[in-house]
Amino acid sequence: MDISQYLSMFIDESKEHLQALNENLLSLEGNPQDISIVHNIFRSAHTLKGMAATMGFEDIAALTHDMENVLDLVRNSKIEMNPFIFDCIFKSLDSLETMVEDIIQGGTGSADVSAIVASLRSIVSGDYLKTEAPAAAAPAKAPARGIEVDEFQYSILQQSIESGFLVFYVEVTVNENCVLKAARAYMVFDAMERMGEIVKSTPSVQEIEQEKFDRSFSLYFISKVDQATLEKEILNVSEIASAVIITVDSESLAELSSPAAAEVNAASKEIAATAAPAAPAPTAPAKSEAPVPAAAAKPAASAGGAPVASRTIRVDIDRLDTLMNLFSELLIDRVRLEQLASEVKRNDLTETVEHMSRVSSDLQNIVLKLRMVPVDSVFNRFPRMIRDLAKSLDKKVELVITGAETELDRTVIDEIGDPLVHLLRNAVDHGIEPISDRLAAGKPEHGTIYLRAFHSGNHVFIEIEEDGRGIYRDKVLKTALKNGLVTQEQAAKLTDHEVYNLLFASGFSTAEKISDISGRGVGLDVVKTKIQTLGGHVQVDSKPGFGSKFSVQLPLTLSIISAMLVRLGSEKYAIPLSSIVETSAIQKSQIRNIHGNLMIDYRGSIIPVVSLSTLFEVPDYNEDKETETEIVVVRKGDKQVALMVDEFIGQQEIVLKPLGKYLTGVFAVSGATILGDGQVALIIDTNALIK
Repeated sequence: MDISQYLSMFIDESKEHLQALNENLLSLEGNPQDISIVHNIFRSAHTLKGMAATMGFEDIAALTHDMENVLDLVRNSKIEMNPFIFDCIFKSLDSLETMVEDIIQGGTGSADVSAIVASLRSIVSGDYLKTEAPAAAAPAKAPARGIEVDEFQYSILQQSIESGFLVFYVEVTVNENCVLKAARAYMVFDAMERMGEIVKSTPSVQEIEQEKFDRSFSLYFISKVDQATLEKEILNVSEIASAVIITVDSESLAELSSPAAAEVNAASKEIAATAAPAAPAPTAPAKSEAPVPAAAAKPAASAGGAPVASRTIRVDIDRLDTLMNLFSELLIDRVRLEQLASEVKRNDLTETVEHMSRVSSDLQNIVLKLRMVPVDSVFNRFPRMIRDLAKSLDKKVELVITGAETELDRTVIDEIGDPLVHLLRNAVDHGIEPISDRLAAGKPEHGTIYLRAFHSGNHVFIEIEEDGRGIYRDKVLKTALKNGLVTQEQAAKLTDHEVYNLLFASGFSTAEKISDISGRGVGLDVVKTKIQTLGGHVQVDSKPGFGSKFSVQLPLTLSIISAMLVRLGSEKYAIPLSSIVETSAIQKSQIRNIHGNLMIDYRGSIIPVVSLSTLFEVPDYNEDKETETEIVVVRKGDKQVALMVDEFIGQQEIVLKPLGKYLTGVFAVSGATILGDGQVALIIDTNALIK
């Protein structure tokens, strides 16, 4: 069977499991006694191992198997989590991520993990403590047919019998000439798990998956089906030679596991008491006659009840891009039809076009939502990063995330990760003070970083705020003056906000960054450039001694926007609706010339006026001849500017098209769109007009 067709699915699901492992491990670090989290970690690791073994990535499967051995001891209370074990498993996850990334790049997923494997095995053996593992921690063995069960598994079997379930000891033998033993074993396991739950197998599931067994394997099985039905289902699998099934009751279980029963009788009762709520009532679910104890339930089942069918599918992002491009063309044609219908003035044509407009509007909303992804897909990797960075710097840092459900266009999501990583690393490394400095300043030893995301109009705001040392104006100006970014005269006139914006200037950082400004500004020019290419902007506010806040504003989507179309003579321009505050008509006499700058009194404040016809050198329009002019008031943050135009055409949804590689860096133009009459209208970048 060609498994290459499943590679993309393996990569996607591996990333999800690795992220789940990181998140659960962080949760466990905060609450090491919560065994339920250990069970979740174990299930994710086991699933990842099975997927890797099936795909032939043996190094991933082997490393995950060693992780499982450690986690198995933890979940059965044989050992307790400690910093060494946490660090070892975190390093294992890093190696697994590296292996998966190697597969993405076309490699085989191989890596030298001998040191990590040695550490994991030293945990299992107890050598890392230089002491022998306590005898009480040794697993309880059931001598029957070589099956081994520990105390927890023994309790599950005992509780299942008491709850009315049937417990079977099963030995399955495959044909001597069977070629794909692991595949046949998998089919047997699959058939049995549809009827109940497998508690323990010998050899282990991992060894069976890797065909590390001769011809037979044994297991304990809990179900509601009778012995004849079970035997029939097993023998229905091809190339199965025989199936020996023995029904186990309380007495025979005690006999088979007499050493365990004698050794851990009291412990078994205690475990049974805690496991009892996990054993379900004998009532069967609607789709199955074989309910199983929840303590051994499959991870596919939701915590709230019976599992439900998946209602999601994976779609390649390239297909969504193609869909968006096709819809963009449809939108252009729709606008053209609306214009033609208004010229022809036929009722039936007008009604048809109006209906098509409504349908295409609904289609547009669906297409855009298909591309929307929660920022959680970016945020969820940051807690682990902050944890590792804080530990390496010997700091205590707490990351508080809010608004992770906020959605952004997939193209924006793919690009925003690196700038946020840089801002967060900056916050931990240079914002949060060392523990001694925080205590001396009367602050708690734990620094806090707030990562927030929220919608505002057609934009998404992402804020990174910390309660660290803040930014000191004098230190920033000292470095700026040294680098020649400002003159002494200019520095004296700068506001605090303008000084903080110097952090984003190219070349701001120097070799003395640590002593001068605690590293602030390192690479922030790259962060700003990246965000601006996404149609957004970033600003910083700070209070020295109390912390700083970086605020990133991003558009919801980069493909279709609502805009106000305006005319300048024979030319048409589009102004994004999200940046417009108001449109109005004013008398030319209201415009004042102050020190060579055009200004107007707008709602109690003086704001600049920009002549678009002069800016874009429109040949057939000059507002100097007008006694009255239309203005569009736009804003960027708390700053506003009035743009003079010839006339308003109206609001319209437009498709944003780039100008191409030959027209890069055109001032105040972010792109172009094709109108219904085939004319091209430039889209004005209002942010470039506001300083």
